[in-house]
Amino acid sequence: MKQIINTGNAPAPIGPYSQAVAVNGFLFLSGQVAINPATGELNQSSIKVETNQVMRNINAVLLEAGYGFEDIVKITIFLSDMSLFAEVNEIYGSYFHKNFPARETIAVKGLPKGVNVEISATAYKA
Repeated sequence: MKQIINTGNAPAPIGPYSQAVAVNGFLFLSGQVAINPATGELNQSSIKVETNQVMRNINAVLLEAGYGFEDIVKITIFLSDMSLFAEVNEIYGSYFHKNFPARETIAVKGLPKGVNVEISATAYKA
């Protein structure tokens, strides 16, 4: 059975999608950008600040569903420019400590609201 996950501790969807969907132990998280859920504003003062906000938003959705970073099995990182990879990777890596998820990083022509980084994830709990 499919369960829709939404929390006020992460940015509200700005289109016809949910923050996450849980089904059969899997949790599919929509891409998160650096919107501060308390203010609705983008936080783009630096790529490190932007990435930390994205990861905090992911954490909020995970927690709402009863999951944690240790349950993530797959991450996709979208970057506006591959030159940002090292700084994003540094912040991203600080959220994981062992048994790292599978990951891909892709540079794209444009991201919603002109952000520099968007991250989506899939988590699993038996």
